Amino acid sequence: MAQYRNLFLFAGVALLFILTGVFQSWNLSLNILNLALLSCIMAIGVNIQWGYAGLFSTGIVGSVALGGLAVVLISAKPVPAGWAAGGLQIVEALLFAALAIAFATWLYRRLKPGTNRALALALYLVVAFFIYRLLLDPGVIAVESNNPAQDGNIGGLGLNSLVAWPVGALMAAAAAWVIGKIALGLREDYLAIATLGIAEIIVTVLRNEDWLARGVKNLIDLPRPWPVPYEVDLQVNPTFLEPVANAGLDPVTASTIFVKLLYAFMFGLVLVLLVWGCERALNSPWGRTVRAIRDNEISAAAMGKDVKFRHLQIFIIGSAVVGLAGAMLTSMEGQLTPPSYLPLRFTFLIWVMVIVGGSGNNWGSILGGLLIGWLYLAVEFLGPQVMGAITAGLPAGDLKDHLQDTAAHMRLLTLGVVLLLVMRFAPKGLIPEK
Repeated sequence: MAQYRNLFLFAGVALLFILTGVFQSWNLSLNILNLALLSCIMAIGVNIQWGYAGLFSTGIVGSVALGGLAVVLISAKPVPAGWAAGGLQIVEALLFAALAIAFATWLYRRLKPGTNRALALALYLVVAFFIYRLLLDPGVIAVESNNPAQDGNIGGLGLNSLVAWPVGALMAAAAAWVIGKIALGLREDYLAIATLGIAEIIVTVLRNEDWLARGVKNLIDLPRPWPVPYEVDLQVNPTFLEPVANAGLDPVTASTIFVKLLYAFMFGLVLVLLVWGCERALNSPWGRTVRAIRDNEISAAAMGKDVKFRHLQIFIIGSAVVGLAGAMLTSMEGQLTPPSYLPLRFTFLIWVMVIVGGSGNNWGSILGGLLIGWLYLAVEFLGPQVMGAITAGLPAGDLKDHLQDTAAHMRLLTLGVVLLLVMRFAPKGLIPEK
């Protein structure tokens, strides 16, 4: 019976989505499924870092945000007036910043350690920062002054957002390389604090730099990835309408379900390819090496393994996977909303998925992503119904109103209870590492 345990677990989670479709709506069920599939991809990225190498990163939200930014830079409509106003000046300022950082690195390596090196670098960086701002600020002001109600940014390349998916992975990987060079030498608790702080810096930049992605004004009307059509186009397409009419379905409902099914197929295909690659890597000499480093760094280093390089490699790969999911999420939603990048949703919830599913096991990450993804979104509409049934016998008054108002927080209570139960009865997760 134990050999069918995992199959029963996945069947139980699948039943949750089926029941949601039967008793609520299939549109809602598929919407939750798509978000859960994206969460599965993020969970695999975290599992690569923690389950494979023991790297405790709390900066997941930063990689997700960079993936979303990639969709803006690649797929958003171009804003020629913004570029003409100050786009080139912004590029020049960014190039100057990159060269200044490179020169600072060179100085750090050439100068002898000591107080003089610290003072010289501090003075150099202060001067370079002021020069950078002198170059950047006029360009930013010019761009953000260009039709700020509708544009106020430099725009993107106008390409299909499918192209932005690998770009999102590359941007997250590049940021992970920089972060890894700085923070991977730290102890676990310091690494967690450092990655959390850097992720908040990334999100804060997205929220405040309007020239980049309109900040808190949000950037909408991002194109969908090929070949996903728009519902309104399907509703006037005879090729689509004929079979829908023959089946006696409503064209509006059928079009929305079709689009969500297409997204589910695309996300599922990416997830399958990702799991296939991860399983092959995990069962290769490379996978055995990184797990040996995770279990005992000192012994692995004594055997000639480059621990720091492997940690950096794993950190980059995991962040790239999360960045890929972030790009997929933004392209599905068709908009970039920086205020929505919250650590609760895109860091700690993903960690709950990995812990509940089983750290170190790719299939456990998928199970945790589907289960917690369903719970997190389903409790939002089930909570008020459950609380209404609980308080049905209470007389009208402050107590009843207070209990009904707390229904919105039931998702946090539910996740906490599930996490406690799993840690009590299955401390290694529902599908433990083999």
